[in-house]
Amino acid sequence: MGKQHSWAYGWVRYLVVILSIIISSSSSSSSSTRRRREKDPDYKDALSKSIIFFECQRSGKLPSNQTIRWRSDSGLSHGSPEHVDLVGGYYDAGDNIKFGLPMKFTTTMLAWSVLEFFGRKKMMMMHEEERLMALTSHKLSMFRVGDPAADHKCWVRPEDMEMEAATPSTVYKVTPSDPGSDVAAETAAAHAASSLLFKDPAGSDHYSSRLFILPTVIGPNTAILPFFTPLSVLSTALTLDELQCAAAWLYRATKNSSYLQHAISTAVEDECDTFSWDNKLPGTRILLSQYSFGADGGDKSTARFNEEAKRYICSVLPNLQSTTVQYTAGGLMFKMNATNLQYVTASTFLFTVYAKYLKTSKQTFSCGSKVITPSLLRRHAKRQINYILGDNPKGMSYMVGYGEKYPQRIHHRGSSLPSLQQKSEPFGCGDAFQSYYYTSEPNPNILIRAVVGGPNHEDEFYDDRDNYAQSETATYINAPLVGSLASLASTSGS
Repeated sequence: MGKQHSWAYGWVRYLVVILSIIISSSSSSSSSTRRRREKDPDYKDALSKSIIFFECQRSGKLPSNQTIRWRSDSGLSHGSPEHVDLVGGYYDAGDNIKFGLPMKFTTTMLAWSVLEFFGRKKMMMMHEEERLMALTSHKLSMFRVGDPAADHKCWVRPEDMEMEAATPSTVYKVTPSDPGSDVAAETAAAHAASSLLFKDPAGSDHYSSRLFILPTVIGPNTAILPFFTPLSVLSTALTLDELQCAAAWLYRATKNSSYLQHAISTAVEDECDTFSWDNKLPGTRILLSQYSFGADGGDKSTARFNEEAKRYICSVLPNLQSTTVQYTAGGLMFKMNATNLQYVTASTFLFTVYAKYLKTSKQTFSCGSKVITPSLLRRHAKRQINYILGDNPKGMSYMVGYGEKYPQRIHHRGSSLPSLQQKSEPFGCGDAFQSYYYTSEPNPNILIRAVVGGPNHEDEFYDDRDNYAQSETATYINAPLVGSLASLASTSGS
């Protein structure tokens, strides 16, 4: 069977390796530097173990250096119905599905984190060009493996999926006749961002550019709306945010001005206070804003993105006349009931990045009468991170395994069921609901440093496996957190 991986997921494994090496090889701090203020969490510990979480999500043949031992090989026949090899990659959340759009966002965020906060680390990958030829094709792009409706009716381990006819590994793909500009463009963005970390970016950029052909040819509004897309995304300009994001990253990777012009031409006149896997506008605006800084005022054509970035900041910061985002009494940014912490970690990352841009250029700006400085943005980001790590009304860390009190009943199939080492017989589709899913027993396997959906608008959290809106984890919650934790760890003495 030919190897025609069309996933950006291969990048995630490389990025996780890079991040692990950088963190583990960082030099020891002096005794005075190690002495953190008592109220500060251990950001470096949270950072290093948040990388390990991605091991819990792996699909395919697990590598020999896998540290999460309760996971085993899974999905070894993925892609076979389409005669392509889609073995590998990552399950994005607590289900057994490989969703393309959220995972490509995850890839982009991990790459951006390394670029901004870990230094420009490059690695030479053997036969990388050959790998990328297999990863991308402008005629074919797989964007999902698994049937959400069928999967959500079963509660089985990833390792049991292929023993269950009720959880088919259906392949969904993008082609010119079945288009999906959003997922194709986000794949281009992920490849372009990741290519900056490797020693041979020319080949990587080439294949990102090839993939970018698909969304530009088939038009800007032919979106693949994922199974769990919230209705709010329908009010956005559909795929224009992904098209602009792809163009922005291709410009950063290649410095080809045609990509910048494409980003400008696809700009959306939309005041947006939400950044996530299904709305890239604020992130793209902040990414492009960096080019407007400079001794001579930078690139004048990107000034609009900087102004939009400032308005985004002003809409999210609390207690301003321009604030459009709700905050809980405990100080947490609150956007939606379902998986709210994804919006918190994503916005916190943008605040941290923009603070860096402001500090480097020695600039400030104003939200009304309020002067916005780099340190103010960092304080806001730190407050949100500290809330996640336990500085909140319930005194609970929402990062699993961090601190003394954290969620125990995670909405996650592999974590909630005995591993193959504990129970070799496969679970049937409905076997585990009564015996494991609906019980009050803690998950037998610790989903190390996964961040859950988080508390509600009243700072309340119900530690219940069936409460997926609060207790489910996802790669797109953890990925933006990596950069913010790295920045805090570098400046807090941890």
